[in-house]
Amino acid sequence: MIRLRAFLAVLVVLAVVGCGLVSSSGSFRHATLPDGDAPLDGAALTVTSKSFTEGVLLGKITATYLAAAGADVTDMTGAPGAAPSRQAMVNGDADVIWEYTGTAWVTYHGMTETIADPTELWERVRDIERQEYDLIWLPPANFDNTYAFAASARTAERLGVRSLDDVAALPVADRTFCVDDEFFSRPDGFVPMLETYGIPYNTPDGVPAGNVTRMDAGVVYTSTAASSPCNFGMVYTTDGRIRNLDLRVLDDDRDFFLPYSGTAVVRGEVLAAHPAIADLLGALSERLTDDVMRELNGRVDIDGEEPSDVAYDWLRNEGLVE
Repeated sequence: MIRLRAFLAVLVVLAVVGCGLVSSSGSFRHATLPDGDAPLDGAALTVTSKSFTEGVLLGKITATYLAAAGADVTDMTGAPGAAPSRQAMVNGDADVIWEYTGTAWVTYHGMTETIADPTELWERVRDIERQEYDLIWLPPANFDNTYAFAASARTAERLGVRSLDDVAALPVADRTFCVDDEFFSRPDGFVPMLETYGIPYNTPDGVPAGNVTRMDAGVVYTSTAASSPCNFGMVYTTDGRIRNLDLRVLDDDRDFFLPYSGTAVVRGEVLAAHPAIADLLGALSERLTDDVMRELNGRVDIDGEEPSDVAYDWLRNEGLVE
């Protein structure tokens, strides 16, 4: 199934990329480095991203910062769908993107082995991508946008849960879940997760089918916050709604979920010509955490701010640009 998805993604690429890689999210704010230095003076770089909020934000942060360092940056953030931005990197039509280790492992390379250690997974992806595409996966940032389960703060306290092992120890009647159809059906999704935690799906002593409500992914968050019809809902760990709705993310004690470490990726030819890119993107990576991404994502998705403004404000507040 994973390999079929990867094949279908290639078909989408062939259908869409011929129309050209276009930005759907405007441009970025112009700035300079605090010391007035321009280590990328003379570099012409194209920054791309996928179209979801976090991808666009990371693209805007990167475009703003590399331009502040002197590069002539073409902003191709917000490419519609995941396939065009990926193919642009492979084809050499774009130079920099933020990607996720889990996405590369499962979607781009069709791997089925679960590697729980984030560093090991990054190393495996790094080596494959360098060898096959000359794409350089720099050391990952300090955020992991993977799957998780969460509960409202009130429910977590009432039931005394901090982790999925705690959920497995609850009475059957309290093991109620909200998930979307895609996660329910994934070969690395809901049903295998329950088996890993010893509470198999559709069994009287595990998680009866009636304890699971399948719904749109966006509704999962509000239903989890209301603790109705479920105590626990599937979330993405850097989603801004976690902060806004006061949800508590549960620990994955048994390391079931594959890491999706956010990582800046640069074409090898470009990095060789402009090695300063590595240090600049490293300065971003060391500052980007789960909490930071939740806050930035929330400013866009909940507060309605423009990604380019949020990116510039964060860079300025971190003292990286002025």
